Amino acid sequence: MADPKPIPDDLRRLAAAHGVATSYRNERREPVEVDADVVIRVLGLLDVDAGTEADRRRELAALDERARSGALAPTIAVRLTGEPHPLPGAVQLVGEDGNRIDVHDELPADLPVGWYRLHTNDGQEVTLVAAPPQVPMAPATWGWMLQLYGLRSARSWGIGDLGDLREFVDWTATEHGAGAVLLNPLHAPGPTHPVQPSPYTPSSRRFANPLALRIEDIEAYRRADPGTRAEVDALRVAADTARIDHDLVWAAKRDALELLWRSVGRPDPVAESLGSEVSEGLRDWATYCALAERHGGRWTQWPEPLRDVRSPAVAAARRELAPRLAFHAWVQQRCAEQLTSVRDAARDAGMAVGVLHDLAVGVDAEGADAWALADVLATGVSVGAPPDNFTPRGQDWGLPPWRPDRLAATGYAALRDMLRAVLDHADGLRIDHVAGLWRLWWIPPGEGPDRGTYVHYDADTMLAVLALEAHRAGAIVVGEDLGTVEPEVTEALASNEMLGCAVAWFTRDESAPGEPLLPPSKWPSRAAASISTHDLPTAAGFLRGEHVRARADLGLLDDVSSEQATAERERVEWLAMLRSEGVLAAEPEEPAEAAIISAMHRLLAATPSRLKLISPYDVIAEPRQPNLPGTVDEYPNWRLPLPETLEQLRADPRVAEITAAFREASAGTV
Repeated sequence: MADPKPIPDDLRRLAAAHGVATSYRNERREPVEVDADVVIRVLGLLDVDAGTEADRRRELAALDERARSGALAPTIAVRLTGEPHPLPGAVQLVGEDGNRIDVHDELPADLPVGWYRLHTNDGQEVTLVAAPPQVPMAPATWGWMLQLYGLRSARSWGIGDLGDLREFVDWTATEHGAGAVLLNPLHAPGPTHPVQPSPYTPSSRRFANPLALRIEDIEAYRRADPGTRAEVDALRVAADTARIDHDLVWAAKRDALELLWRSVGRPDPVAESLGSEVSEGLRDWATYCALAERHGGRWTQWPEPLRDVRSPAVAAARRELAPRLAFHAWVQQRCAEQLTSVRDAARDAGMAVGVLHDLAVGVDAEGADAWALADVLATGVSVGAPPDNFTPRGQDWGLPPWRPDRLAATGYAALRDMLRAVLDHADGLRIDHVAGLWRLWWIPPGEGPDRGTYVHYDADTMLAVLALEAHRAGAIVVGEDLGTVEPEVTEALASNEMLGCAVAWFTRDESAPGEPLLPPSKWPSRAAASISTHDLPTAAGFLRGEHVRARADLGLLDDVSSEQATAERERVEWLAMLRSEGVLAAEPEEPAEAAIISAMHRLLAATPSRLKLISPYDVIAEPRQPNLPGTVDEYPNWRLPLPETLEQLRADPRVAEITAAFREASAGTV
């Protein structure tokens, strides 16, 4: 790679003013300079001209003029601690309910949390986010983390569904005393084939995945005549396929939903489903689905007039396609009903936390949110990660990022609405790649991951919006902070009462030579702790070296022997740890795999981490991990069902043994 082109001082100043990094520290904490041309391109994506010295001089002069004017930022965030907040020039607040509060240069100490429009004496009107100091505190408990699609039962249509989840929640809360269930993202994929199997590349983060619907639990099914029910039943996909076929499942469930929709027999279903009470977001989602069915799932290839969600052509298409809009809105309403039913079941069962939903870091660039929210997303940009020792060419995740300037200009409404949509059915939220609230690696259109840079966000405001919406939902928050994160991220998670993440494979004493495994007593308390994650080896996969074999078979490793040696060394290290902690018998012969996995779970149960999560993949010794990073179709990512059905899990003695260990550990700490 050529040396980066030097960055002149005026470009450095301009980039800093707009949050564009001109240098960063890599995974070894070494400084890396960004090429000047990359900085100029990224600034251009933020509508900042920086290509010439004259351009930069003009842009800096405009910034200086704004600073001299004393103008407020378009969005301001405050944390309500009981103390007044000085705000010179403030004269009035308008709340969400329209009530007006007169203020005199400072916010009242007893101001309720909420969203406000702030008026100043010089005529400015800005958004004020008045947030609590922290998110709700997570109680100490344990629970499960599930890939819902893989949790199949005798009643499933080829994929785990919300009926299976409701049964699982009631069972594990009642029989095991589990206090939480963390799910993979249940965001909506697009309505066309092929269906995107990855829950982390959704079409929309504001709406739910209809593949998770339990068809027989829909009220229209219960009320349908015998003939219609027989037609629906005939569409059912077998629950014992070797891999989950998302396209087959969606084809079957879509046809079933179409039958039930037609059977409802409303005199004016369009008016009922798309009346004035329907949100603009739902209207946009339904419009995208209807247009995608006609023109294909890639909106950037639609006829030009349809690419702008607010165009007259889209308004005309809404009228023409009104019945399809009504259908897709109706489907989302059924999703909301079943998601609410699951959450209510967890609460009724007395779960300490309840159901936690996972928030993906972004959306499909060709999907519904990228189309409907194009005004606040950086079109054509992809986020990812810079080059490092593990990925020398960097990573491109194919997800468009928020534009920080547009978020601020629009009062962070898009972020607020997305959080509300997920929290509406949740008792907690896990945020994938939580460092993205601070910065994301932007890759300009047409470039590779090595030709990007970090763009910084107003983390104080992002966190305030999160705290406000979590407070209103009564939801705890977990931030996925694995890997190299900046110290400010760790500090902010703690000060906001958010949990971080601790994973067995990575929980080491970085201050000691050789970075040995941390004993359970030294694991972080403010964390959601687990043995593994969906992107890492399962317990059985780790012990068998499956994670090395799978990558070697696919040609993803440069030095297989070295990886095998590392895996064996780590395995021996883990056995020594388990024996020293007294959870595995100190016998000379090789222990059985089942005994080792049981000991790993007992070690996890003994940690002080506030939320301890177990996975059925680990408990029942499934060697294959749900997702193998660095692959797409080479490995069956997001297509692997659990090797046992829900009914078999309920009878598996390994489940009873391991859940008993967590129940006993929890009882001992109360």
